[in-house]
Amino acid sequence: MLSYLLKRLLYLVPVMLGVSLVTFLLINLAPGDPAELILRSGGVEPTREAVEALREELGLNDPLYLQYGRWLWRALHGDWGRSFRTGQPVVEELLSRFPATLELALAATLFMLCLALPLGILSALYRHAWLDHLSRLGALLGASLPGFWLGLMLIYLFAVKLRVLPVMGRGGLEHLVLPAVTLGFGLAAVYARILRAGMLDALGQDYIKVARAKGLPEKWVIGRHALKNALLPVVTLLGLSFGHLLGGAVIVETIFAWPGVGKFAVDSIFNRDYPVIQGYALFMSVVFVLVNLVVDLSYVLLDPRIRLGKGS
Repeated sequence: MLSYLLKRLLYLVPVMLGVSLVTFLLINLAPGDPAELILRSGGVEPTREAVEALREELGLNDPLYLQYGRWLWRALHGDWGRSFRTGQPVVEELLSRFPATLELALAATLFMLCLALPLGILSALYRHAWLDHLSRLGALLGASLPGFWLGLMLIYLFAVKLRVLPVMGRGGLEHLVLPAVTLGFGLAAVYARILRAGMLDALGQDYIKVARAKGLPEKWVIGRHALKNALLPVVTLLGLSFGHLLGGAVIVETIFAWPGVGKFAVDSIFNRDYPVIQGYALFMSVVFVLVNLVVDLSYVLLDPRIRLGKGS
C-alpha cells in the first residue's frame, strides 16, 4: 500500500509540470495586455509609456522561456506569485476561496447521491415498470439539459416567481440549494442509469441466487451483496466527477455569484491576471489527482478482493 501511494504521488510531478507548461503557453497566446487592463481599471486611458513601464515592472517584456523558468523556480519554493490585480499571494487567494467551492461540490454530490441511489436501485428492482420508465426519462432529460439553462430556470422559478430562495451569494443553506441542484442534477441522472445497470448485473449473479436460497432477508441480499458490488463503477466515476465538480463549477459559480475559485478564475481570465490563472490550473490539477487517489484507496474497503500493490 505504501509503495503504491508513493508511486501515485510521484506521478503528480510530471502532471503538474505538463499542466503548468500548457497553461502558461495558452494564457500568453490569448489576446489582451494585462498591464493595459490594470491601468484602465482606474477609469483613465493609459499612455503608451505607462503601459510599457508596468509591463517592465511585471516582467512581461522578458522572453517567455525566462518568464516560465522564473515562475517555475518560485513555484518549487512554494511561491506561486502575486495577483496582478490585488497584489496578494496567489496561494492565499485560492485557499481563501477554496472552502466555498468545496462546500458547493460536496452539496452537489450529496444531492446527486440522494437522488441517484434510490432511483437506480428501484429502477433495477422494478425493471420495465412505470418507475423504471420514469427514471429513464428523467435520466435523458437530466443528461440533455445544459447546466447554465437549468440554473437560469431555477432562478426564474424559485427566486423571481416564488421568491422562496435567494439568487446570489454565499450565506446559509438557502443560498446553497439552487447552485447545488444545478450542479448535481445532470450527474444524478447519469449515475442513476449506471447504478441500475450495475444492480441488474449483480442481481443476475450466482451468489445472489445462493443468498436467496439460504433464506436471507431480501433487504440483506440487496444491501449487503448486490448493492456493494454495484457501487464499484459508481465509486470509480465518483472520483472523476468530484474532481470535475471542483474544477468545473465555473459556470454555476458565475451564474449564482458564488465566491469560489471558479468565479475567481473567470474574473482573472477577463483581467488577464496571469499568476492567478497559472496557479488555479496547478491547484486544481493537484486536487484532481489527490481525489482520484482517495477513490482508488477506497476500492479495498468496497471489495476485499482488490489489492493495491505492484500490479495496480
